[in-house]
Amino acid sequence: MLRIDVDRLPDSALDASIAFMADHLQPARRMLNDPASTALVILLPPAPHDHRDWRLALARDLAREATPKRVNVVSGREGDARDTTLRFLADAPGVTGQYLICHE
Repeated sequence: MLRIDVDRLPDSALDASIAFMADHLQPARRMLNDPASTALVILLPPAPHDHRDWRLALARDLAREATPKRVNVVSGREGDARDTTLRFLADAPGVTGQYLICHE
């Protein structure tokens, strides 16, 4: 499973979505276009609830575009919860288009 780690985004939901699309969307698409890739997880830093809509739309729309490859977005800090979520996704071939929030 390929992954993109995004360490920082602006505090504003609108600004964060614009920054992600400008800096990370094309690299994600390139990774998904690799014939050897089957799944991509995008790791985002924790954010307030008002970021949920754009993150969920990212997961759903990119997964639809990349079908049959899997795309999921995971939010959370490094730690056991995030590691457990990543292990789950690696072994869950039917899970795609999800926005998963990890809390420690």
